[in-house]
This record gives sequence, C-alpha cells and structure tokens, in this order.
Amino acid sequence: MDRHLEAFLEMLAAERGAARNTLAAYAADLGDLAAFLRQREPRGLAAASADALRAYLARLAEEGLSARTAARRLSAMRQFFRFLAREGVRPDDPTELLDSPRQGKSLPKALRAAEVTALLDAAARLPGKRGPLTVAMLELLYCSGLRASELVGLPASALAQDSALILVRGKGNKDRLVPISGRARTAVLGLQDPKKPSKWLFPSYGASGHLTRQSLVLLVKQAALEAGLDPAKVSPHVLRHSFASHLLEGGADLRALQMLLGHADIATTQIYTRVLEERLRELVETHHPLA
Repeated sequence: MDRHLEAFLEMLAAERGAARNTLAAYAADLGDLAAFLRQREPRGLAAASADALRAYLARLAEEGLSARTAARRLSAMRQFFRFLAREGVRPDDPTELLDSPRQGKSLPKALRAAEVTALLDAAARLPGKRGPLTVAMLELLYCSGLRASELVGLPASALAQDSALILVRGKGNKDRLVPISGRARTAVLGLQDPKKPSKWLFPSYGASGHLTRQSLVLLVKQAALEAGLDPAKVSPHVLRHSFASHLLEGGADLRALQMLLGHADIATTQIYTRVLEERLRELVETHHPLA
C-alpha cells in the first residue's frame, strides 16, 4: 500500500474513530485511483495533478458508474489530498479544482406501517430460535432507527433493566441515548439467558462474539418472505428509513429526529422532509375529488 495512503487510514482510525468497514471503503476507493494513476504519475498517488484526477473521474463516467458512486470516490479523494496538504506532503490540494458529479437526491424507501406490522407478525412465525431473535431485532430496529452495525454491536450493558433508554455508540465512536418501546425491551430481554451471560446483547459463536450484519440481513429477508413482501425491498436500512419517515408523519421535530438517528449534519436528516412531501402529494392525488 502507498505509504501516504497508509498514513491517511491510520489518521482516520486514530483521530476520527473510523470503523473497519469505513477504512476498507476508503482503501478500496483510493486504491482504485492509485491503480489508474500508476501509468500516469510515476511519483506516486500523492503527486497526482488535478488533470489526472479529472481524467479518473471521466473514466468512472465512461464505465457507467453512477453519479453517487463517483461523488463518493471524489469525497475520499478530497479528504485524502486535504490530509496531504495539512501534513505538508504537498503544497496544494488538487481536488479544489474539481467539480462534483451531479446527482439527484433519491428518496429513502420506507415501508408502510401495515407492512411493518406484517413483517413483525411474520417474524414471530419463523421456526425455532430464529422467531424470537428476529422479532427482538426488528422491534428494536423499527422503534429506535439504529443502523445495522449499531444494532448487532450493542453490548449487554446498553440496555438497563430499569431504563426506557438504550445507549448507542454510533459513527466516530459518538454515544447517544435513544428511547425504545416497551415491546422492544420485553422482546430483547426475553432472549437473555441468566445461565449464559454474554458481553453482547445479541451474542453468537463467531469471531466477533456478536451477531453479524450479514446474519441480521438474512433474518430480515426471511421475515419479509414469510410476510409476503419483496425481500429486495426490505432491509435493516429500510427499517431505519421507516422509523424516520413515520415519526415525521406523526409530527416529530426534525432536530429531535437528527439526534435520534445520530446524524452529524441536519442536512442529512432533511431528506426525510421530502419523503413526507411525497406522501402528502400521493394522498391528495389519490383522494382529492378534483385531483
């Protein structure tokens, strides 16, 4: 690995508390850039010019990569070259001369409340231990809006017996308190075995000691199939979107929603207002006599 890229990744881990998957994504994106530049810039990745970076973005477009993917690659490039300029590795930041790819904001895909109910009912019908486990995880996902990685990584201490709040460690190792429903609490506590205490709320026999994101996704897909829903349209991320959308529909404050979701920037949360606008438009077009 390029030594400057390695230093950048070390900075992300040490100073920003970046998760393993985040570091892997940066390494992959910048590694692809390095491979592209290998024939163009013999001095290495750190010496890339703005023209070379622009040519790389043009190649991404030629290969049919979406504007969203190109924007993510450009974001990684900007952070990397800003780091190099800050550390004095190079005197300038070539990404300042680059334009961001235009991309339309896609609306989050949220389930209807009736679909969530059907999903929970179907989860309870899954055989063996999968049923109670899936119900507990779905209840907790939908009532709290947790990310999949946040849910599976919950320590047992996050859920106190006498508290209506759960302590969540989110991106950048930032902690937040999220209220949960009595139903979710009962479902999760029902999984605990006093004879086999665990460090994790959802333990497993894997290397991490807790259930993996892949296992969570599989359980959610199985519940979707049982409920007669398209499993391609149901995921832990969709349940997070459903949580946010349904709260807004019920009159929740956008700032409160930002804190519950663990968004660092209110602009990230504001996309859910578009979901509400879309739902209201559908309501008028469907039910208004003059629509």
